[in-house]
Amino acid sequence: MTSALSGLRVLDLSRVLAGPWASQTLADMGAEVIKIERPGAGDDTRGWGPPYAKDVTGNDTSEAAYYLSANRGKKSLTIDMTKSEGQEILHKLAAECDVVIENFKVGGLAKYRLDYASLSEINPKIVYCSITGFGQDGPYKDRPGYDFMIQAMGGLMSITGAPDQEPGGQPMKVGVAVADIFTGLYATIGILAALRHRDATGEGQHVDLALLDVQTAILANQAMNFLTTGKAPGRLGNAHPNIVPYEAFPTADGYIILAVGNDSQFRSFCHVAGIGHLPDDARYATNRSRVANRETLVPQIRQAMVMKTTDDWIAILETANVPCGPINTLDRVFDNPQVKHRDTVRYLDHPTAGKVPTVANPIKFSKTPIAGETAPPMLGQHSDDILRQVADLSDAQIARLREAGII
Repeated sequence: MTSALSGLRVLDLSRVLAGPWASQTLADMGAEVIKIERPGAGDDTRGWGPPYAKDVTGNDTSEAAYYLSANRGKKSLTIDMTKSEGQEILHKLAAECDVVIENFKVGGLAKYRLDYASLSEINPKIVYCSITGFGQDGPYKDRPGYDFMIQAMGGLMSITGAPDQEPGGQPMKVGVAVADIFTGLYATIGILAALRHRDATGEGQHVDLALLDVQTAILANQAMNFLTTGKAPGRLGNAHPNIVPYEAFPTADGYIILAVGNDSQFRSFCHVAGIGHLPDDARYATNRSRVANRETLVPQIRQAMVMKTTDDWIAILETANVPCGPINTLDRVFDNPQVKHRDTVRYLDHPTAGKVPTVANPIKFSKTPIAGETAPPMLGQHSDDILRQVADLSDAQIARLREAGII
C-alpha cells in the first residue's frame, strides 16, 4: 500500500530538533528524506548523551537517544557544503527534490549558493522551508534562537509554574522543547500547503518559520485572555485560568487530575465526592462563578479528595463520567494498556544496536497507513547509494570525493 507522500523527495539541511522534527514527520508519511550531515561529525544531537542506544552486548553505541527521537525514516549523506564540490552535489540533489528544509541563520546559506534564491533558479518548483529563531526579517532576524530562551521570550514561562507566593514558585519551562516541536509541526503544515499550491500552479515558494512566531501563536486562549482584557495572565501552577475545578488535587496516596469541563460534570463530581451541596451554592453553580470564587471552592474540593486513594477516585469518577486521570511517570505511560493497544512503541532494526525503540507517529490513516519505518540512520549510512542514484555519480567519483574529505 502506497504511503500518503510516496514519491516526494526532501533535502534536509537542518539539524537538532525543529527542522528534523518536520522532516521526520514527512518521512513517516512516505517521503524520501535525504539528511545532509557534516563528514565525521554529523548532526549535533548525535552526541547529546547520555543516554545512548545500547548494542546487543549492552554497551553504548554512538547513537544518542536525543538524535534517535527526531531522525526516523531518513537517509544520511555526509557532505562538506563549505567546499565547492560539495555545493555542486547539493545543487544536483536540489534539482531532483521537491522540498528543502534548513535552519541556518538568516542568510547563512547564501555564501554556499544553497539559499532559496540560488536553489529556486536551479529548481523553480522547489518548496524551501527556513526555520530560524526570529524569522527572515525584523530587528531580531540575525539573533540565534533556542527553545529555552524562546519559551521565556514568547511568554510561555510566564504562565508556567507555581505562583511566586507558593513554595517553589517561579517561572518554569515545559519539560520538552515545545517551541521546537511545534515549529517542526507548523513547518510540516506549511510545506504541505506550499506543495498543494505548487501542484496547482507549478510554482515553488519560500516558507518562513520562526520559533518566536510559533511560540506566540500557541499561547492560544492565554493570548486571547490578554488581548481581550489588557491584563497579562500569571502563573497558576496546575490550575486552569478559565475552568474550575481543572487542576491536580492531592489524594490519600498521591495526586489526581480533575478536568471538570462543564456544570453537569461539576454536579456529578460533587455528588460522588460527598459535597453535593456545592452546585446549589450560587458562588459555584456555574463555571463563571467557580472561576471567580476558586479561592474558596478549591480548598473544599481538596478536603474531599484526600479521603481516598488515586485509584479509588479514578474508579468512582469514571463511573460518574467525570474526566480525571493519574499523573503517570513515563514507565507507567508506556505500560498503559491504551498506549500499548495503539502500538505507540515500535522497535526498528539498527546496524549496531540490533533494535532501537521509537515512539510511533500518532497519525492513523485509513487508506495510507504509516508503514515501513526505518531506524534513524548511522552517519553517512546512505551516502554511496544517494550519490549513485540521485546525483548520478560513478563509484570512481564517489571514491575520489571520499578521499578528498568532501563526503
